[in-house]
Formats: sequence, C-alpha cells, structure tokens
Amino acid sequence: MQKHISIFLLLFLSLNSFAQDTLQAVKVETKTKSIRKSYKDVANSATMTGKELLKAACCNLAESFETNPSIDVNFSDALTGTKQIRMLGLTSPYLMITEENIPSVRGASQAYGLSFTPGTWIESIQITKGAGSVVNGYESISGQINTELIKPISDIPFFLNAYGSTDSRFELNTHFNKKFSEKWSSSLFVHGNTRVSKNDMNDDGFLDNPLGKQINVLNRWQYTNAEKGWVSFINFRYMKDEKQTGELDFDKDRDRGTTNYWGSEINTEKFDVSSKIGYVFPDMPFQSIGFQNSFNMHKQDSYFGLNQYDIHQKSFYSNLIFNSIISNTMHKFATGLNFTYDDYNEFVSVPNIDGNYDRIDNSIGAFFEYTYDNTDDFSIVAGGRVDKHNRLGLFATPRIHMRYNPWDKAVLRASAGRGKRSANIFAENQQLFASSRVFDVLNANGRIYGLDAEIAWNYGVSFMQGFYLFERSGDIGFDFYRTDFENQAIVDLYAGPQQALFYNGKSYANSLQVELNYELAKHFNLRTAYKYYDIQAEYLSGSAERPLQAKHRFFTNLAYETHIVEGGKQWKFDFTYNWMGQQRLPNTASNPVGERFSNYSPSFSLMNAQITRTFSSVFEMYTGVENLGNYQQDKAILGSNDPFGSNFDTSIIYAPVFGQMFYAGLRFKIK
Repeated sequence: MQKHISIFLLLFLSLNSFAQDTLQAVKVETKTKSIRKSYKDVANSATMTGKELLKAACCNLAESFETNPSIDVNFSDALTGTKQIRMLGLTSPYLMITEENIPSVRGASQAYGLSFTPGTWIESIQITKGAGSVVNGYESISGQINTELIKPISDIPFFLNAYGSTDSRFELNTHFNKKFSEKWSSSLFVHGNTRVSKNDMNDDGFLDNPLGKQINVLNRWQYTNAEKGWVSFINFRYMKDEKQTGELDFDKDRDRGTTNYWGSEINTEKFDVSSKIGYVFPDMPFQSIGFQNSFNMHKQDSYFGLNQYDIHQKSFYSNLIFNSIISNTMHKFATGLNFTYDDYNEFVSVPNIDGNYDRIDNSIGAFFEYTYDNTDDFSIVAGGRVDKHNRLGLFATPRIHMRYNPWDKAVLRASAGRGKRSANIFAENQQLFASSRVFDVLNANGRIYGLDAEIAWNYGVSFMQGFYLFERSGDIGFDFYRTDFENQAIVDLYAGPQQALFYNGKSYANSLQVELNYELAKHFNLRTAYKYYDIQAEYLSGSAERPLQAKHRFFTNLAYETHIVEGGKQWKFDFTYNWMGQQRLPNTASNPVGERFSNYSPSFSLMNAQITRTFSSVFEMYTGVENLGNYQQDKAILGSNDPFGSNFDTSIIYAPVFGQMFYAGLRFKIK
C-alpha cells in the first residue's frame, strides 16, 4: 500500500488530470525519447525531457523550444534580443504558461517573463495544443505550456553549468541540494548572467543585443510522507534583471531624457512565494485533495528614448482541487475552486498617451471536470467552469477533449473549448515603445483600457500513427486547429507607419502541422515538420493577414549519439534547420523611399548545430553555433539615422539581427 501511495503522490504533484495521464503513459511507451508522446493521453500533448533541453543552448525558458516543431520562436524587436514564442500561430499571451501548474507568465511579465526561468532549473516541459483543462483557469485559448522544475527529493548534491558566447553573453548556474531527513529535502538554485560588450554586426549604429545582467535565486523545499499520504512544496524566488540598449554611444547617466543619443533601459525586479500541498487518502489512492497558492510581485521600470513605461503588479493565486472517482476508476472527476487577484500600477508616456492605468482585477471560479477512460481505446474529458470577474462579469467556460485508438499504435484526438481574457495591450506590445508611432486606443467603452474582453473558441483534430520501417521505429501525424475570435484586441500596424491603433475586432487563425519522427539508424533520429498558417483579422482598412507571420514553415532536426563507452564517455551531435516563408510586413508606404519595406519579407533559412562531449558521468562540455548561415535582416531599424524623428521604428523584425553566434560551455555534477 505504501508503494502505491508513493506513486500516486508523484502523479498528483501536477494537480492536472491531463498531466497525470501523460506521465503514466510516458513511462510505458516512450521511455527513451527526448520528446515523449502518448497514444493514451486524452489531450494532444508532448513532454520535452531534460535530454531534449540539452540539445541547444537553452539558457532560459524562451530559448528551450528551438528543437521543438510545435513552437515557433521569433525575435520581438531589433534591440532587446527577446525571443517570443507562438503556438497555433498565436503569440504567448494566448497560451496559458504555468510553472508546476501555477500560472507564471501573465500580465506584466508577458514581454520578458519567459527569459526569467533558467534552462538548468527545468526538469521537463509539457506542451498541450488547444484549449486546456478547466482546472487551470479560463484564459487558455491556443494551448498550455507547463514547466516542471527539478524536485528536491530527486536532485543531486551539486551541479555547475558555465556558458559563454561570441555575443559576449556569459552565464553561471549552480545547484545545491540537501536531504535533511527521509521526509525533508531542499534545493538552492543560483543563476547569474551578463552581457558586457557592445555588438553592432549590421553597422546601423545600434546595439544588436542589450548590455545587461541578471541575478536569479530560487530556494525549494519538499516534504514527502508517503506513509501518511502527504506531499508538499514551498518555493521562494528573487530575480533582478537589468537591460540597456540603444545607440552605441548612448550613456545612461549622461543621455537619459535627452536627444543626444537614443537609448533604453528595462529594469525588472521580481519576488515570488508559492506552495503546493497534496494529500492522497491512504485507503483510497484514487482520491486526493490539493491546495496551491502563489504570491507574485513584479516591478518593471523602463524607458525607450523619450517614451516611458512602468508597470508594477502584485498578484495572488489560489486553487483548491479534489480528485476522486464515480463507482470505479473508469469514471474520474476533478472539482474545486480558485481565486485570482491582480493589482496593476501602470504608467504610460508615449505620443498621444500620457497617464496612469491603475486597476485591480479579481475573480473567483468553480470548476468540474469528468473523465471517462476505458483503459483501452477511448477516453473523454469534459469540463466546465463558472467565474465571476469584476471586469469580465459572470461567464461560463466549457471544454472537451476526446481520444480514440482505431487500431494499434494509432490515436485520433479532437478538442473544443472557449477562452476569455483581458488583453494587457501595453505590456504585451512593448516592442512598439521603441518607435515614434503615435498610440491610439479606439475606445469601445469597455472596462479594460476602454476595450472589451477577448473571447475565442478553439477547435482541433489530430492523428498520430506509429510504425516500423526497415526495423526502425517512427511515427507520423498531423493536427489542424482553428481559433475563432468573437472579439480580439486588434493591434493595427496597417493604418500607417507613424501609428499604432488598438481596437476591438474579429479574427481567426488556422494552423496545420504535419510531422514525421523516424530513427534513421541506431542512435540517429530525424524529426521534421511542415506548418501552414492562415491568420486573418478585420482591420479598419479591411480584412488582411496578420503581419510578421510566415504562412509556410519547414523544420528538421537531426540528432546522433555514439555508444556510451567505459566511464560514461559519449559524443552527441545535433543539427536543426528552419525555413521561414515570406511574411506580410506592416505598412511603411508613406515613409521616405530609403525607410520603406516591401509588402512581404523574403523567405530565409536558419541553421543551428551543437556538439556535446561527455567525459564521464559527472563532467561534459559542449560547443555550438546559432545562425550557422549568418543570415541577417537587411534593414532592422527604420530611421536609425534620426532616432528621434518620425520614421524611427525597431519593431518590424522578421529575421535575426545578430549574425553567426558561437558558444561553449561545461556541466559538472556531484552525485
């Protein structure tokens, strides 16, 4: 009985029935793969393991998806080096991004929050396409990304990772772990990074990447008492991040607030406390109760030339979940209550807008989710929740996921669901502050910046078939998703190059992906995918495709490992190829001839490669290159010769600004 309780405690840590199904199936079906998929999971999900995260220089969460075909990684602007992710053709605000199923990147942290979780802290990442579980909230529209951090109970006593690159970025990660007793364990994670030199690879007079430094500390405590049925976590985190960018000659102490040289600083400070308590009934291991709580303080002070943007957010999140069965384990359910509180203090000073946008958002909701699983060929998860929000009102959120296995190693899935959210139009579009655009919010008498809430329905189907060919395993599959926005906060860059309009409107996003995974030879694996996007919105000028989104994308990853020889010695080789088709660009037709873009960007390719040498079970080194072909956007900044003029714009980025980048690092462990 004690062994069974321990297993259920570990499964319960996610507090998410979808994640539980994934973890159970993973252990049986895809034990050795770095990206794990299940034929029995109800949702269309995949788990990126720690092995996958080591395939590239994923120094933080935003950089962890370079080898995953389901996530598109783009640069948000020409200055900050910030990477933005998209899934199903929609940007990260439409994803629910959680850390151990507690919402983590939302509100004030939307622009830069993904870069605040170091890659070495991550144990695994679960990616779910389509509307997520109602257990986790009502905001998810295109999917969910859940990050599981390394658990103190399974961590090693010491870990060291050092990294350096030719763009003058240096990082150091250290992990310390202590087992105080059979029940208590603690881990201390310390991360620091800095960029110390100025780089201008395209000779436009502006830094390609910001100068900066970050210190990030996390202390985790875990209590596990399998005999009594208890497991709990408590986390304390502090992070301080400073960035400086702009012209090469900009001096922040001398030139801030003047027109001597254009410059920008983005200074962020975060403090988080979170806890999770779970109890599995000893006599009924199928029945459990969990309680999650999180407090977050996020403070960002920033300026972009003469524009200023400050946002301070204090948030509290609480979720109570009860899991049990109806008659037998074929019929399961989860029900509970959650509460969210957000206190925003926001100041915006840009052309046409100058003032405070302070507000308090709070909501309380109840949910119920039913799961039928015959453990053979069919399962269904149907759920709904009702929430009362002080700005969004009283509303319901229905969602459903289905899975059917028509034959061996084949799975057909379908899902549908509704999502609703308040768009933080300034926090989510900070790249526009580094421009001379005049901001204008077309007031609709709504309760969020004068706009109404965003409401969308997401529908999707997927199919995956496993196979053996020439005595090698593989799988092939496709998925198609459509997102219909009844109402969206439209960001209109077609009105003119000197304008940024925000208003309510309708839009849709169609996403098709075809993927093949195949073992070409022993320890030599191929992963390839083609993606097609059709994304349209109703702009004031008429229906048009969304800018800066390639309709066609092609992805290939090749990974090879040698046999492990005596002492743990091994070579690992990884190569990733991305081809991006042309992208519709914002309107620049009224600019002077030298400051215009064509209607569409050219298509281009990017290649990354990495070699890892493991010398023993405790020491390894790696080296790699990003943007192997040295592709750079021809003109990254409009009006760079007159940054305080009317044509200045750093936000129209469709390709890398920095060229070829080499890096190297080492990892050392004490087990």
